[in-house]
Amino acid sequence: MNKEKTGSKSGEKTTDRDVEEQKQIIISLFGTIKRYFGKYGDLFGGISDEREAGKIKYSLNALLFTGVMLFACQLGSRRQINHKLRGNETAKKKYRALFGVEEIPHGDTLNYTYQRLKVEEVQEVVCRMMDKLMDTEELTQWRLFGIYYLIAMDGTGILSYTERHCEFCLTQKLKNGEIRYYHPVLEAKLVTANGYAFSVMTEFIENTDPQASKQDCELKAFYRLTERLKKRFPCISFCLLLDGLFAGGPTLERCENNDWKYLIVLTDEDLASVNEEFEALLALPPENHQAVEMKNGVRQTYRWMNGIEYMDGHGLQHWLNVLECVESSPDKQGKLTSTKFKWLTNFTLLSRNVPTLANKAGRLRWKIENEGFNMQKNGGFCLEHAYSQHENAHKVFYLLLQIALTFFQLMAKSQLFKQAFPKGVGSLKNIAYRLLEAWRNLRLDDQAFLILFDTS
Repeated sequence: MNKEKTGSKSGEKTTDRDVEEQKQIIISLFGTIKRYFGKYGDLFGGISDEREAGKIKYSLNALLFTGVMLFACQLGSRRQINHKLRGNETAKKKYRALFGVEEIPHGDTLNYTYQRLKVEEVQEVVCRMMDKLMDTEELTQWRLFGIYYLIAMDGTGILSYTERHCEFCLTQKLKNGEIRYYHPVLEAKLVTANGYAFSVMTEFIENTDPQASKQDCELKAFYRLTERLKKRFPCISFCLLLDGLFAGGPTLERCENNDWKYLIVLTDEDLASVNEEFEALLALPPENHQAVEMKNGVRQTYRWMNGIEYMDGHGLQHWLNVLECVESSPDKQGKLTSTKFKWLTNFTLLSRNVPTLANKAGRLRWKIENEGFNMQKNGGFCLEHAYSQHENAHKVFYLLLQIALTFFQLMAKSQLFKQAFPKGVGSLKNIAYRLLEAWRNLRLDDQAFLILFDTS
């Protein structure tokens, strides 16, 4: 029988089991961070602090920690920091133990400080985290053919307004004549077959030049992002997973120059000359056909062709390979339904590698939508909330969200978490709720908490 204890000032009853679970959720999170990235306090080294020395109440590490916890606990807004944490004495004691301050930073303090940070330095924190992860078996085991890390690139909207928000807003005229002002991003996420979708690098899509005749867009952002990605990770073997928007000469040239592999979605409506030649040439080599019987009555039929010539709009010649997969599966009534997938690639296509390229690479592009953007928008992380009206601070908040989500993904699959919660606790939203409850209700003296936090 579990002993009951009075909880926080709400007067709720907690049991010994509750206390132990609250300890374990903190150990799982920060133990996972320590395993992969070292001490939490070292994560944000290298970020410049431009504040006046005599006016500093909170260390920069404390302020960035609070930003990460905003997302890790899925508070949803800066205001909730004040409601859920600042007024909670148990939470305040944890901050005192960690940072030597009597109060948790106000949400407005975060906003004010983040306005003055260098976004590129916060981005570098994300990149350093990926450096460390790519040196571990956690990611190396998921490389395509044991060589290539899979990088899915896609854009998404994160903020939208009915009135101009700032000078960097993109504009879109709706069918009803209204003008929408919005801020999208282009993300490069490392995806794996077991469900990871880690942010590697972010390119913010914005109108930085008021004299420009055309707005910024995903394609322009793609060129900037790939240039930065190659410069930051010059020796890493990447395979880019891209949608049909990028099926064109400039993308092909960029991948070729960077010595990257790629799988780009090819629809029947895109690159007409490539599709026509694909169908014409397939009649010649009957061996370029293969059918694979999968589980549960699923059947995959492959067709492929190497060496299709493509002349881009700039007169540059490219040699492309095309892979098609038609998957047929029975519905609940036993009726077969089919879905066709088709990709451009610079992998040489062979009967032994086409199933791997289709199932363990090309189709993983959807991970950036499902485990990436959808999780951030609908899984409790509130990606589309305006955490700041200031453009610089907004970017910092966005990157801190990516950091928090990386922590959560690693924790959910960690041995620490599985041992503590062998039956699981459900979604990442449930994990976040438990973490918030632990932060608010777990009562320990300072030394005991520091030991728990350090998980040594």
